[in-house]
Amino acid sequence: MTTATQQPALTAAVEQTAQLLLDHYTFPEIAEELAPLLRRRLADGAYDVTDPAELARLVTDDLQSLNGDRHLRLKHHAQPVPEEQGAAVLAAMREEFDATLGGVPRVELREGGVALVELSSKLFPLDWSAEVLSAAFHLVARAGALIIDLRANTGGDPDAVAFVCGYLLDERTHLNSMYWREGERVEQSWSPAHVPGARFGGSKPLYVLTSGTTFSAAEELAYDLQQLGRAVVVGETTVGGAHPRGGWTVHPHVEASIPVGRAVNPVSGTNWEGTGVRPDVPCAAGDAVEQAASLARARLTE
Repeated sequence: MTTATQQPALTAAVEQTAQLLLDHYTFPEIAEELAPLLRRRLADGAYDVTDPAELARLVTDDLQSLNGDRHLRLKHHAQPVPEEQGAAVLAAMREEFDATLGGVPRVELREGGVALVELSSKLFPLDWSAEVLSAAFHLVARAGALIIDLRANTGGDPDAVAFVCGYLLDERTHLNSMYWREGERVEQSWSPAHVPGARFGGSKPLYVLTSGTTFSAAEELAYDLQQLGRAVVVGETTVGGAHPRGGWTVHPHVEASIPVGRAVNPVSGTNWEGTGVRPDVPCAAGDAVEQAASLARARLTE
């Protein structure tokens, strides 16, 4: 139960978040506006609450008020947050990993030789998920067409994105570049030259399903394949979050999520931040499987 005795700790959480913005946010010019905003709101009593969840909501509204960055937020955790940087997210993801068969809850063969792989609820860290992903994509390698369902996927590991792309392309391919504020360096992401098991390959029909909740690394998978001309995206426009984040514990139940870099696609020269991934074939998310399956069967009978 929260009490007024928590107020000093919550005040300290806001101050620490303001400093983390200045030190790490991928857009320093935005940080220089947001940090004073948080401090001014704190001084004005806008954050005089005793509930960490309420504080997280109020501060998140202010953090996202300038550029709508959905990765920039205070995240409340019902259970105490580990102090190590990033540990809170990993702990929560591990529970999801175990509950979703490693992030691949469904693999099926549909009518007409069309396979479907659902990747949900996350693209989990590759050192956890490589075996599961490899098994799923090896299983569907012989299908005539493939549907990848990302409608319920809310992000995860860019390395897992590249690994999945390795099964969907014929050769090592530049997928994305990441600008990191620290050191002002750029790192390129490439699909692997070799993958365990058989590839689906780079020529057979491929469809990626999206929804209005598809986010972050799942958006990258859809966007990378779309920009390469490798996949047809079917469904709804995605959320629009292209900034990798770091996580810092600022209170026993609150984590500051601060984007520390931004994606730059080698084809478009930009990313999906704020705009989302726009589908090639727009339709309601609930209709996307049948829409994609129909398109795939039509392709296979041409």
